[in-house]
Amino acid sequence: MARDYYATLGVSKDATPEQIKRAYRKLARELHPDVNPDEDAQERFREVTTAYEVLSDPKKRQVVDLGGDPMSNGGGAGGGMGGDPFAGFGGLGDIMDAFFGGAAGGAGRGPRSRVQPGSDALLRLELTLEECASGVNRDITVDTAVLCDACDGGGSRAGSAPSTCDTCGGRGEVQSVQRSFLGQVMTSRPCPVCRGFGEVITDPCQQCGGDGRVRARRTITVKIPAGVGDGMRVRLAGEGEVGPGGGPAGDLFVEVEELPHDRFTRDGADLHCTVEVPMTAAALGTVITLETLDGGREEITVEPGTQPGTEHVLTGRGLPKLRSNGKVSGHGDLHVHLDVVVPTKLDDQQSDLLRQLASLRGEEQPEPTVTANGNGQRHGLFSRFRSFGHR
Repeated sequence: MARDYYATLGVSKDATPEQIKRAYRKLARELHPDVNPDEDAQERFREVTTAYEVLSDPKKRQVVDLGGDPMSNGGGAGGGMGGDPFAGFGGLGDIMDAFFGGAAGGAGRGPRSRVQPGSDALLRLELTLEECASGVNRDITVDTAVLCDACDGGGSRAGSAPSTCDTCGGRGEVQSVQRSFLGQVMTSRPCPVCRGFGEVITDPCQQCGGDGRVRARRTITVKIPAGVGDGMRVRLAGEGEVGPGGGPAGDLFVEVEELPHDRFTRDGADLHCTVEVPMTAAALGTVITLETLDGGREEITVEPGTQPGTEHVLTGRGLPKLRSNGKVSGHGDLHVHLDVVVPTKLDDQQSDLLRQLASLRGEEQPEPTVTANGNGQRHGLFSRFRSFGHR
């Protein structure tokens, strides 16, 4: 004789799945072995668990409604005192559902939405140093997924709508029972027919094939602020990939790739450049005119006796200092490094003039001097060697 699973749970034959689940939770809280160690309670718990396993499965419940017993050939969980009291549970989720009201296992149950958020997109943009300094508006071409205008993201042909999945009954998941040495174990997995959505697009949109989005190439304008540098990213909200099912679009990130400059190098907001000064100009002094990055002109005074490596700092003539909020707070400096150039080829007249100068300065046979540790003390080369020998 078939067992009365409805009576075991205390519900009517027309009870909804939610009513069946609610009745099972109530009984499981009272009869679970961790709460009630009595042997009769454990037997009753096995019967309740088996009843819930049967009635929560639409196919097994149909067998019951037709007068059969889907567990009669399987030796169900309530088949004897030796059965596993945990057999027939739909995994850990059902146990947690029973005691915590679905807080643990129930969160992932049910069909998932077809509408999903889109992914972010990344595009690299080459800029010159001048463009990084001044900022620029640039039209860029992007190839991303956009909303299908034929179905507005729904995925179905105009005039039709998705239908409930016959395989899972709209739940988005299917259950299977496996036997093991511990008893029967019920597992749930996404429905292979509807992929967990609970519904099937029977008449898909011809333009997007049911995805709700299509790929398209479009041109947008990106505003690059002044002061950006290599590797910095500009975010364009909502300009990325449209999500499946016409979900909200992700963001588009434009990454700056700064091109090398032929005259200036960059260090944050500071600029550096090297200016070659002839030996005679460095010795006598002069004024040189330097063209800055923005096209302006700055005069630099080279003092008489300027040495190689002398640095002039032009305050505020560097790049804008870009803050995290996109605003500019001041400018960096321009560092001008003077490189004194010694001639490599001299004609006879130039050589004679330099010899005369060397004679006048007493430098026909100069003794090399070394400055130790920048302390200003000058020593002859041989005395320097001797000082090392006495250490």
